[in-house]
Amino acid sequence: MTNAIPTNRNEAWRYSDIAALTAAWPLPAPESIVVPAGGEFARTLLMSEGSITQIDLTIGKGGRAAIHALNIHGDFGRIELNVTLHDGADFKLGAVQIGGDAQTLEIVTTVTHAEPNATSSQIVRNILAGKATGSYLGKVAVARDAQKTDSEQSVKSMLLDRTATANSKPELEIYADDVLCAHGATVGELDAGALFYLASRGLPPAEAKKLLLQAFVADVFVGAADEEQLTAAALAKLGELV
Repeated sequence: MTNAIPTNRNEAWRYSDIAALTAAWPLPAPESIVVPAGGEFARTLLMSEGSITQIDLTIGKGGRAAIHALNIHGDFGRIELNVTLHDGADFKLGAVQIGGDAQTLEIVTTVTHAEPNATSSQIVRNILAGKATGSYLGKVAVARDAQKTDSEQSVKSMLLDRTATANSKPELEIYADDVLCAHGATVGELDAGALFYLASRGLPPAEAKKLLLQAFVADVFVGAADEEQLTAAALAKLGELV
């Protein structure tokens, strides 16, 4: 990493809170993790106080790695992942960002399929209120010899207020010709019809919103070692917003 503080002209920092970044500069070197051939790795990231987490992750042949993340507190919270997959490796990311007020929350990933037969899946959900900004910038790079790559990116954002902002940029860079790569991004609001239905069944508005938002993120933490902790923290944060 260079000594110069990035600006919003830098693509990876386009939507960042540069003032908050300046206060945290210089950043420490990214954490380096190597999963050996056939090995397994799992990590839970609970960004509860606002911070910048950077991880360089290399997954060896046939290895498996999963990261589950909840980014909810602090003026500026950023998760940056650089992942390299070797032959037959598998990587999964399940992440939720929930922000209000003027929070800036972001997930930036680069997943490189360096060898054949590897799989990756990134599921990201954003729930934003007030003047919060939630961003996902995710690049999947498939090398020329990385045939039989199977990669998925799914990014969905829910805006509770029109003043909130969601930025989604899933990106594919593919040099192999026998791959299965898919990505999608949506931004929406709570379904008025569903809210009316729940209200007609006697559910208070805040509880109705919380129930729908819980369903919105329900599948993200499935399989995480700390699934209950992550779900409880997410629900607590949702309670603050609705």
